[in-house]
Amino acid sequence: MGLDDKIRNSSEKGLGSAKEETGKLLGENDLEREGQRDQASAETKQAGEKLKDAAADAGENIKHAGEKLKDSFTKD
Repeated sequence: MGLDDKIRNSSEKGLGSAKEETGKLLGENDLEREGQRDQASAETKQAGEKLKDAAADAGENIKHAGEKLKDSFTKD
C-alpha cells in the first residue's frame, strides 16, 4: 500500500470516527451513521490495499522460487 493511500484511508477513518462521535453527542443519528459508513469504507479500502500488497509479494516470492529452481537445474 502506498503511503498516500495509507494517509488517505487513515484520514477518512479518523474523520468518520469524529463524525460518529459528534453525531452521538448531538443526538444526530444521520451524522453518526455517516461516520460509521466512512469508517467502514476506509477499512474496506485498507483491506483491499493489504490484499493487493500480499498478492504482489506472493508474485515476487513465486518468481524468486522459480529462479532458484531454474538455477538448481542449470548448475554443473
